[in-house]
Amino acid sequence: MRIIALEEHVLPKEISAELGAVAPTWPQKASDLLDELDGKRLESMDSAGIDVQVLSIVGHPIQELEPHRSVALSRKANDRVAAAVAAHPDRFAAFATLPMSDPPAAAAELRRAVADLGFVGAMIHGQTNGLFLDDLAFVPLLAEAQELGVPIYLHPAEPPPVVRRAYFSGLKPVAAEYLSRGSWGWHAELGLHVLRLAVGGTFERFPALQIIVGHMGEHLPFNLARADEKLSPVTGLPRSVAETVRDQVHITTSGYTTNPPLLCALLVFGADRILFSVDYPFSDNAEATAFLNSAPISPADREKIGHANCERLLKL
Repeated sequence: MRIIALEEHVLPKEISAELGAVAPTWPQKASDLLDELDGKRLESMDSAGIDVQVLSIVGHPIQELEPHRSVALSRKANDRVAAAVAAHPDRFAAFATLPMSDPPAAAAELRRAVADLGFVGAMIHGQTNGLFLDDLAFVPLLAEAQELGVPIYLHPAEPPPVVRRAYFSGLKPVAAEYLSRGSWGWHAELGLHVLRLAVGGTFERFPALQIIVGHMGEHLPFNLARADEKLSPVTGLPRSVAETVRDQVHITTSGYTTNPPLLCALLVFGADRILFSVDYPFSDNAEATAFLNSAPISPADREKIGHANCERLLKL
């Protein structure tokens, strides 16, 4: 079975160096693997049985820079990733990094990345300087994505300082950091971000727009029925919240390798809306593919999740 993984991160050291003090920090092994765009990355893919990775820059600091720096560094990052895809076109595709602090420039860079570089969409990291995608400033960007027919992968990011103080102060620093990020905080905020797009009418304004979220749906599968019950009567929109989310959101398995979250996601979203991802190098390729191959699902659903849904959505 062909396997495509589509939340697979990179951060070339020449890009990280330009971020200076706001560059994200990772353990040395992860930092080295983020910089690796052939050798060890391809070896790990081969060993795990992954045919294609969709590459994405770990880019939240880039999208929040002052506009002129964000525009220049986004362009440089996309050109660097495009070179990696060109070197291995049968193994890599890519999501664009966008200068979100300058929304019109973000729309222009998305068009360049798709039309000129052959990218298959964009990855946006959560809110940008306190603004979510339902803000009217981002209308040109969402219109561009809809016109191009490419999805936006909405990935978690660091919480704003005011949120960090309100929710995560008073804890040991290391506990606060992990609680605010990949253990809980990231996923709660990202699920909220998607619901804002539904409740605020953004999805109605752009009915062909497709959003991808990772981490087995960012809490949405478990909570969607309750959100629908409480929110749909008060939105004044033609579709219910649940209908809207299921129409316009795909979810990936990134970082999750246990059956209960997968089965919940299948019951709520259906197999046609779930895509395989690893979250490399923060999660293990071999563990993720072993989970996909052994999950208690039908062969047809395994094919959909492993590659067919991604081929359809990204036109691979």
